[in-house]
Amino acid sequence: FVINNNGRTDDAEDIFQDTMLVLVEKLRQDNFQLTASIKTYIMAISKNLWLKRLRTAYREVEFTDIHDNKFYEDINLAIEQEKSYWDKLQNYMHQITEHCKGLIHDMFFKQKAVEQIQKEYGYTTKHNAQNQKHKCVEQIRKVKEREELNEKF
Repeated sequence: FVINNNGRTDDAEDIFQDTMLVLVEKLRQDNFQLTASIKTYIMAISKNLWLKRLRTAYREVEFTDIHDNKFYEDINLAIEQEKSYWDKLQNYMHQITEHCKGLIHDMFFKQKAVEQIQKEYGYTTKHNAQNQKHKCVEQIRKVKEREELNEKF
């Protein structure tokens, strides 16, 4: 995108590094919720950073899109499917125990290490923490299966 819109390889590398910094900052926020795929989210951040840089530099740029309408329709469909996935996941999370909600949030969304989970949740061994993680994932799987069964009827 950067190179196709009056940028150089160095610019693209800079934007990528800045994008990663923004992503890390967002992931560290407690209230952050990803509503699209990580790939889509990274691309959106990158585009916004590049457009901001172009505006700041007062460049007059003619943007070129090398993709046809089908490409954008596919992206919109993918975003909608991703939103649907996240909506479903949030619904599943509301139907499991509070303990599992916290554990899954810490392990998968905050990406805490098993050792940290073990300490914070008071598990005697890493193996116990991993077993509890498995049980919580099983809770979600059962809720998902129940929901899918209800949708069929």
